[in-house]
Amino acid sequence: MTLPVIAQAVSPYRQLLVGFSGGLDSTVLLHRLKRWRDQEPDVQLRAMHIHHGLSQHADEWVAHCEALCAQWSIPLIVERVSLRQEGLGTEAQARKARYAAFASALQPSEALITAQHLDDQCETFLLALKRGSGPAGLSAMPERTDFAGTQLIRPLLGETRASLEAWARQHQLSWIEDESNQDASYDRNFLRLHVIPLLTERWPHFAEATARSAALCAEQETLLDELLSDELTALTSDDGALAIAPLDAMSAVRRAALLRRWLATHNAVMPSRTMLNRIWDEVALSREDASPCVHLNGFDVRRYQGQLWWIKSTPSLVDVVLDWPMPGDPLVLPCDAGVVSLAKMGNVRLPEAGEKVTVRFKASGMLHIVGRNGGRKLKKIWQENNVPPWRRDTTPLLFYGETLIAAAGVFVTEEGWSEKGVCFEWKV
Repeated sequence: MTLPVIAQAVSPYRQLLVGFSGGLDSTVLLHRLKRWRDQEPDVQLRAMHIHHGLSQHADEWVAHCEALCAQWSIPLIVERVSLRQEGLGTEAQARKARYAAFASALQPSEALITAQHLDDQCETFLLALKRGSGPAGLSAMPERTDFAGTQLIRPLLGETRASLEAWARQHQLSWIEDESNQDASYDRNFLRLHVIPLLTERWPHFAEATARSAALCAEQETLLDELLSDELTALTSDDGALAIAPLDAMSAVRRAALLRRWLATHNAVMPSRTMLNRIWDEVALSREDASPCVHLNGFDVRRYQGQLWWIKSTPSLVDVVLDWPMPGDPLVLPCDAGVVSLAKMGNVRLPEAGEKVTVRFKASGMLHIVGRNGGRKLKKIWQENNVPPWRRDTTPLLFYGETLIAAAGVFVTEEGWSEKGVCFEWKV
């Protein structure tokens, strides 16, 4: 890849954040970009190394990357990440943590550049085939994709690993060899070590053919996106919910295509066909009086008022009672449920001397709220105010003593009303 070619591959960007593991692929990528920068002084490079903590040699890899970037006068960011256990597997969890770190580090005018190559593309295609993926999964990796408000670019996607190694030998580059790459218990490594060499021995251009198939699948998906875009927009509310009734009248194939694209608008991990069927059968078509839910990688698909909703999974707080000894200061809620505060200018009275202030998530008995005649149970109030079921046991309730004063953003009780009071605010 000559300098004009690498420049064209990342055009029009001239500020680049390069994912740099220190391995062969990213070392060649960074070297080529460095040579371009040396000829074009307005090109700005930064490298980012992710320390996953998975290898006993991880600190040595950091030192290697620091030394090389110092030699090439490229600023290096080293980000240490911890892998959360979300049932995704080590490979997927590491990738998720890695790209979250990249997203946080990117500057507005900067593109993210990563070093995946043709062999990686072949592996990704075969992994998708193993999972039984459709055209979206078989599209594998695009050369460019929108990412974190800018773009993710893969300029080496048309090159084999062998060609990258030839470049590295020619320019006497040194790189890290990750010992985990020899561990065939990982699916990608199994393909790389045992399957693809056999396929390539029989069919030397197998990787190129696979890349063409991936590109054709991507074209078909792009066409479907264009054809279904207006229909999906018409079915989706301003809150991102998807209308169920029109979907019920469609063919199963068209409905599944729209469901997948709706999930994609929420950046969901694409579900299997079985999971897609569960979303439709168990959630969309459940009884009217049910509160159905299907869990999908930390999120829930729920039904409410004739629509499907994509909601972040949160545990119930119904039994939680939080003391608020200093209501003049914000109170942080558990389980990432947000922060509440008593801000100025509202209709919630301040507590009187001696009144204990707490935040709870359930209330019993008949409640009398401002603007309604007679008493009501909390469940009825939630229904009248169109509060969806998944918010009913996580919406903060303000208590003075044992008296309910207000529900954040929903109502104020008659006992809590004040003409010149404060506002019970909740920021999620």
